[in-house]
Amino acid sequence: MAAISADAQTICNMPTASLMACKPSVTPPNPTQPTATCCSALAHADMRCLCSYKNSNVLPSLGIDPNLAMQLPGKCKLPHPANC
Repeated sequence: MAAISADAQTICNMPTASLMACKPSVTPPNPTQPTATCCSALAHADMRCLCSYKNSNVLPSLGIDPNLAMQLPGKCKLPHPANC
């Protein structure tokens, strides 16, 4: 039952599984190009909400580099990248 509730969690309209699809692209020291799965999920995310995590300890605690995370919308060629 715990796995079901964990899969159902979302952060800023992005399911946790989608966040994990983006993780290789925001993890130093050798980030990869974002996958189509990552970019698709990011296109549906609440960018203002994600921006609120930029200076928090949440992203680093997940092994995510906030600076790399802020580059994802541009790398995914999203029409309106977030202005954080």
